[in-house]
Amino acid sequence: MEIEKVLIGLSKDEYGGSYRNDILTIYKTYLEMADRISARREKTNSYFLTINTALIGLVTYLSLSVKPCPVLFTHFPIAIAGITLSYIWYRIIRSYRDLNSAKFKVIHRIEKFLPLAPYDAEWETVGRGKNKKLYLPFTHVEIFVPWIFALLHFYVFLRAMSSLL
Repeated sequence: MEIEKVLIGLSKDEYGGSYRNDILTIYKTYLEMADRISARREKTNSYFLTINTALIGLVTYLSLSVKPCPVLFTHFPIAIAGITLSYIWYRIIRSYRDLNSAKFKVIHRIEKFLPLAPYDAEWETVGRGKNKKLYLPFTHVEIFVPWIFALLHFYVFLRAMSSLL
């Protein structure tokens, strides 16, 4: 489905005299909403980074503590929780990426009705994301972090399982 068919509710003639001003107002509001999505994404990443770091820190503390603790009852559930949280984090990052991509497609379409198209021009300047020397999307780097933590948690899981042998 073409974005413009869904985007345009009423034609200029049907809408009336404030058509252009209202498009600009909607555009400003939509940009603010896109920015809020990015801020929520940052907070989500901070949350999951903190939780995963705390879990790895807890496992390290328990491993180095003077009192031996039953690894199966401490490390195993922590590892399972960490792997689960890492996967959820990965899925959330993908969801934010897809949502941001959709938002910027809509922003580019709205800019067709405005005298300037700064976001579309910026996207053109960085080669529309096709040249990694000009632009490497944050998601390409960001998406590896949950997998790194998942691998760390999987290592803890394997260590806990090996304690059974």
